[in-house]
Amino acid sequence: MRRFVVPLLRLIANIFFRRIESVGWEKVPAAPVIFAVNHPNGLIDPLFLLCFTPRPISFLAKAPLFRMPLIGWFARGLDTIPVYRTQDNFSTSKNQEMFAAARALLVRGGAIAIFPEGTTHSEPRLKELKTGAARIALGCGAVECPDIFIVPTAIFYTAKHSFRSDALVYYGDPIKVAPVSVDDSGEPPRDAVDALTSRIEAAMASLTLQADTREALELIGRAERVMSLGRAALPEQLDLRKRFIAGYARLRERDPERLAQLQSRFERFEAELGDANLEPETLSAPSFGGSVRTLSTLLITLPLALAGAIIHYPIYLLIRFLATRLTREEELVATIKAVGGMVFYPLAYLVVAVFAGLRFGFAYGVVAVLVLPLLGYIALRFFEQLDDVIGRARSLTWRIARRSAFERLLRTRAALRDEIIALAEEMGV
Repeated sequence: MRRFVVPLLRLIANIFFRRIESVGWEKVPAAPVIFAVNHPNGLIDPLFLLCFTPRPISFLAKAPLFRMPLIGWFARGLDTIPVYRTQDNFSTSKNQEMFAAARALLVRGGAIAIFPEGTTHSEPRLKELKTGAARIALGCGAVECPDIFIVPTAIFYTAKHSFRSDALVYYGDPIKVAPVSVDDSGEPPRDAVDALTSRIEAAMASLTLQADTREALELIGRAERVMSLGRAALPEQLDLRKRFIAGYARLRERDPERLAQLQSRFERFEAELGDANLEPETLSAPSFGGSVRTLSTLLITLPLALAGAIIHYPIYLLIRFLATRLTREEELVATIKAVGGMVFYPLAYLVVAVFAGLRFGFAYGVVAVLVLPLLGYIALRFFEQLDDVIGRARSLTWRIARRSAFERLLRTRAALRDEIIALAEEMGV
């Protein structure tokens, strides 16, 4: 099943997200591995690991998922191991089977992904880690598996609930697990478990964004976007945001008044951009050659894009409506959108294909099934490029018609950037 499901899910991920990057895979040893991963985005997080970790990987997942019609089928087909939690009305004694299955898989040289926080969330920092990853690893280390590693892994989203945002999978330095003696039930000593869990937590914290409040995290995200104009590679964006967080914490401690002034200036600058209906990335002028190529592509693909939009856009609106009505939890919105796309778009293709087949003949039905997804992708790319062209045109209008106001925006951004660089040097971040 894996060989058929993974390419399909990878296609879905590449449609849902505009840009996906993976960094640090060369650090992962060719040995039994436990990937210890943060959990910001529901079922999208395991999808990423499944699709973009270049080796077969299994998961530990809460038992209720196995009862869900579509998700349960996927989970069983991908050798997922159920975890029984008291909050799900299960007896934790059943987890002895889970630990045994996980350790057996690792002894065979396999790889497991675990979300040690125990739940998906939108908090600005890691939750306290559960001890499962350490217990499994230490239990394996004493049984036919002398070389086992835990690889801290971070998943970073620029806007996790938004269609066509960006995502990064970041693999950290592996932690080699030293074998320890276990008791008759296969459990390692408590102090060894706690020590390894602390090492895992520190390693994951070094890879992920760790702020005191969501407001601070949102401010830092906006500041990074303004400073990089939305063009930095994802690892650079993540690194820049981590540096901003470090500088924010130190400045708040040493000079809160200066921090408040800087925050106010950023908010005024964002307000001026909003009043001008400009995005930060449109402040830089595009190249002439790139603009000509983009406009030529739009003109050529316009008829196909309109045909694709007629079929796909109403379904997109339906999925977005359902996502906002079915949950108030930000970390589940993308999951609902992805599952909705997997259900509604194939259903729409089938309905159109049946109609075409009955009306014009079987061959037309087959052509419809093959062509409709392609038209949808053309429409998606067309309207993304059109949106960018409109934004650039609006920026160009400001450059020409309101030159002094536009130049003031550029000077303000440059002044903010210079102050942030100076602060970074002062704070040593």
